[in-house]
Formats: sequence, C-alpha cells, structure tokens
Amino acid sequence: MEDRKKKVLVIIPAYNEAENIVHVVKHMMEAAPKYDYLVINDGSTDNTPDLCRRENYHYLDLPINMGIGGAVQAGYIYARKYDYDIAVQMDGDGQHDIAYLDRLLEPIANGEADVVIGSRFLEKEGFQSTLSRRMGINILSGLIWLVTGRHIMDVTSGYRVVNKMFIKIYSEDYPMDYPEPEAIVAAIMHLGRVKEVPVRMRAREGGISSITFKKSIYYMIKVTLAILICRMGYGIRREKREDLQNSSGKEQGI
Repeated sequence: MEDRKKKVLVIIPAYNEAENIVHVVKHMMEAAPKYDYLVINDGSTDNTPDLCRRENYHYLDLPINMGIGGAVQAGYIYARKYDYDIAVQMDGDGQHDIAYLDRLLEPIANGEADVVIGSRFLEKEGFQSTLSRRMGINILSGLIWLVTGRHIMDVTSGYRVVNKMFIKIYSEDYPMDYPEPEAIVAAIMHLGRVKEVPVRMRAREGGISSITFKKSIYYMIKVTLAILICRMGYGIRREKREDLQNSSGKEQGI
C-alpha cells in the first residue's frame, strides 16, 4: 500500500460466531494492528456479545438480527460517520485470511479500483466451497455478465474492500438478504471499477453455516430477480461517476 495514512476500517459481521470470533479478531489484531476493526454483533443468540464485552473488542450491538446485509450496512454507516477512507468486509467465521488484506487494499490505495473482491477462483487454491454452491456461483456469475457485460468469477465472496465513494453509496443503499451479487451489480451500475484479486479461503473454523438447502433455493430465486430489478432501476437513474466522487470527497461525516 502506498498511502499508509488512509483510514481503514475492517467490518466483521458476526451472527452466532462464538466458536470463531475470538480467533478471528486475535488474528486481525496480531497480523494487521495498523487497521481499525469493528465487530457487528447481528443479534446473536449465543455468547458472541459476551465474548466481545469480555475481550473488550470494538463492537456494535444490533438489537435484533438484521441479516448479513443489514449488519454490513451498519458497518458502512459507521465508516461514513467516522470519515474512513477505505472499508473492508471480512466474515466472522474464520474463512477469510487477514494475510491477504494488504493485497486487497493495494488497488484501492493506488486508485486502480473502487471495489476489490477477494476471489477463490482466479487461482483455484484453498477452500473452493461445495460443488452445488460452485454451480450456483457460476450461474450467478453468468447472469451478472449478461446484465452488466462484466465477468466476475467469485460473485458471492464476502471478502471485499471499497473506497470512500462506495462507503457512501453502500451506507445509503445496501442489499439485505444475501447481498454480495446484488452489491456487485450496484457497483457496476454506479460506474464503479470492480477488480478481483486472488486469495485463498479456508473452511469455516467452527459452527455451522446458516444457509440450508431450502435457503439455497430461495437465495438463487431471490438474487436472480433482484439482479434483474437492480439492472432496470440503475439503468434509469444511475449517477455520473464524477458526481459521486465529488459528493463523497466533500463529506467529513454525517
């Protein structure tokens, strides 16, 4: 990273991650102490909030479970309020390796991209998800290509970095349910420069995924419709890139 003075916030959404959150935050603090972090406790019903209090973490308690989209948007609202230049999304289940953070930050810091996605599939190393999920990811990737003309390989990766312009955009409007593919379409429709960077991911370290087979079916239908609706809406009302940059550059908080 060329500009070490940029304010960076790592957003860590956590719902019932008592088995993982201590290791995730400990690794974050040891490997990247120069960056701020914020755990978003998304209405957990296990002892995730107790661990956050006991370990004196920087955390935000949501009064109810908002889902991954609501938790991440809360992080973006915080980042905007406290005038961060760059925001990072990193899951609370231990799948995302902090060792790749500087690699993801570099295109943002150098002005080469507005949104950077940590992709499992560029080099096809590390945990690649299950076969059924990879098939779903390929379908969504093809749909996004048809809708936007951009080929993004890992459209469901939650390991992402955005610049100040997209902190503002996502703090105002971020998809709620299973938001990752929709957020990519929104970024492209806002004329954002989206770049994938290869990373290795791990299987979750503990607990179980909240995405069941039934939820996977709902996910595919919901996200497909949302992408199509998102494309139609932004096709009518997307803003000029220069206007967004000027708007985000002038803000000093909320």
